[in-house]
Amino acid sequence: MTVRPIIFADRESLGRVLAAELADSIEAAIAERGTFVLGCPGGRTPVSTYEALADEFARRGTDISGLVIAMMDDYVMATPEGWAHVPEDAHNSCVRFAKAEIQQVLNRGLPAEHRIPDSAVLLPDPADPAAYETQLDELGGIDFFLLASGAGDGHVAFNPPGSEIDSDTRVVELAEQTRRDNLATFPDFAGLDEVPTHGVTVGIGTIRRVTKRGAMIAVGADKREAVRRLTEGEGYDPSWPATVYRTIPGVGLYIDEAAAGEPAGVESR
Repeated sequence: MTVRPIIFADRESLGRVLAAELADSIEAAIAERGTFVLGCPGGRTPVSTYEALADEFARRGTDISGLVIAMMDDYVMATPEGWAHVPEDAHNSCVRFAKAEIQQVLNRGLPAEHRIPDSAVLLPDPADPAAYETQLDELGGIDFFLLASGAGDGHVAFNPPGSEIDSDTRVVELAEQTRRDNLATFPDFAGLDEVPTHGVTVGIGTIRRVTKRGAMIAVGADKREAVRRLTEGEGYDPSWPATVYRTIPGVGLYIDEAAAGEPAGVESR
């Protein structure tokens, strides 16, 4: 499937449009069946969407106590007992990001009974990655997955180039380019030596299997090569793992003018 991008003037206008669409879907699903599972990446790309979604919820007075946040990945470290999450207070912790930059942001402006509970923020366990597959299945899959592409090598979550199309949630060694990309994502790293070498991640197969709908987001001039790779060809290309988005039903490609390298204008999907 070839997906044509929808181009926005900037990341803020992109976030507002996508957030409004998401808020409609989340409200309808929670009213009908009491829950909605939102797949979320950490990092810079989705921040404007999270901020705009928080504004939508606050303006509408939405009850999001049935919203589940399913994170994609986290950095891990080796311990005598095996792989473990990096400390939650680390600047690069996705556990910290999920709570501070997604859960708390989406909950602001809402009464306590309408907020996302702590138990609804999920991450893969590096000690038992396969359990995340089961957990997502038991939830009925991910209703909407927000996705982002690595600027330098097309990683999605922590899936490195060459990832198999049927790969599951697992601990992976991070590609060097992925680690270099994350120097920009986490500017508190003083250099490449400080970036962890391994991470736990949903697999390409996981994304394909559990996602009902989704959006690939690319913002900023550093994502122009990513946009080129995401818009060329069809199907999944393992040399650029983020192309998995093309296998998701009803997916959209949302990019800003800086990433497109051309003036904004809405195009058909």
